[in-house]
Amino acid sequence: MKPEDLKLIVKEKYGQIANKGNNTTSCCGSTNCCGEVDYSNFADSYDELKGYNPEADLGLGCGLPTEYAGINQGDSVLDLGSGAGNDCFVARQLVGAEGKVTGIDFTDEMLEKAKANALKLNYTNVKFVKGDIEDMPLPENEYDVVVSNCVLNLVPNKEKAFSEIFRVLKDGGHFSISDVVLIGELPSELQSAAEMYAGCVSGAIQKDDYLNVVSEIGFKNIEIKKEKVIIVPDDILLKYISKEELNQFKTNGAGIFSITVVGTK
Repeated sequence: MKPEDLKLIVKEKYGQIANKGNNTTSCCGSTNCCGEVDYSNFADSYDELKGYNPEADLGLGCGLPTEYAGINQGDSVLDLGSGAGNDCFVARQLVGAEGKVTGIDFTDEMLEKAKANALKLNYTNVKFVKGDIEDMPLPENEYDVVVSNCVLNLVPNKEKAFSEIFRVLKDGGHFSISDVVLIGELPSELQSAAEMYAGCVSGAIQKDDYLNVVSEIGFKNIEIKKEKVIIVPDDILLKYISKEELNQFKTNGAGIFSITVVGTK
């Protein structure tokens, strides 16, 4: 598929998720809109985080990026692919009343949900803007911290996305991103499946390639703060690949992982 087609899939799937409402048991948000892939082992629990608002948690994450983001009082924070506002509201607790938080998303339904949530919480220093992460309608050198949760793997052009992160960060600013990456080769049938793509897996690239992109853009102090394997049940994988391919996949050292990576401009 062309990048434009992939983006349309993501918009459609996540628009459906936003309309269906809260579902914290699936990275996909709803098995009805994303096939039968259950991503309950992607998401980490937000229950202990200050600022957490269950109404904004659609179960779409694969980590806790704010946990390693080093957000301080008064900071300006940008959340990429902000969805219903979950990580923005956690970040807002950390920046305090003097800081500001911006969420960017290109799905209208998600933006509407996030703005409604912010209004309920009476947050005047949290805003949501519509935009593509590969070409953000935001000023350069604007933010102290950029966070993102299980979103950049869905962006077709990782180089453009990280270039934009570099552009909007202040000198000395940093990012903390939770994302899905691969180690070893994922069978092509999985990579081409739209349900898997919008469910966080098939848009992922090799971990080494991911880190190389970050480094080549110019970021320093790149470090993986957390890494965990993601296990997709055999009966789900067998909907896309044969038993022989599944056995090869299991024995060749390949795997799907959630990482939280940080870096500094």
